[in-house]
Amino acid sequence: MRLNLPTWLTLFRIFLLPVMVVAFYAPFRGANVAAAAVFVLAAVTDWFDGYLARRFDQVSAFGAFLDPVADKLMVAVTLFLLVQNHPTALLAVTAAVIVGREIAVSALREWMAHVGERARVRVALLGKFKTALQMVALVVLLLQHDSETLRLYHVGESLLVLAAVLTIWSGFAYMRAAWPVLGNGRGASGA
Repeated sequence: MRLNLPTWLTLFRIFLLPVMVVAFYAPFRGANVAAAAVFVLAAVTDWFDGYLARRFDQVSAFGAFLDPVADKLMVAVTLFLLVQNHPTALLAVTAAVIVGREIAVSALREWMAHVGERARVRVALLGKFKTALQMVALVVLLLQHDSETLRLYHVGESLLVLAAVLTIWSGFAYMRAAWPVLGNGRGASGA
């Protein structure tokens, strides 16, 4: 299998995860800025790899599989870091909602593909808006995670809560789109 540039960018995004973790815990002044910068670089490569794949018709099966995995890893790892650093009930519940929805929607998409109905659960505009809001919130939280004043931390926290609300809303939209297939028992394994 030959890897194309969009897939290399996706692999690079996965490689950036441990770099961000190291930056997050680094004991130097400005480590929060470094962690946020790595996260932003990863988010930009996410947009760029999709653009290149579509623009130059370099969509591959491996890239299509790997891209959402990289996205979910990026968000989940960042949320785990933030919850560990500020273990509040609000942040923990918000992170659990976001990660739980991502797992549920991924499983739903996999099942819908299995029964030949993948098109019913395509990424919608609401999902893209949710992702953009989530990325902005995570950047703000990364920037503020070790700040003494936490002035913007609560702004980031509020944006993340709003992203979690959109996460639930878009998750229900996917479930509603899939319900005609789920409700009739097609593809059931008997488990």
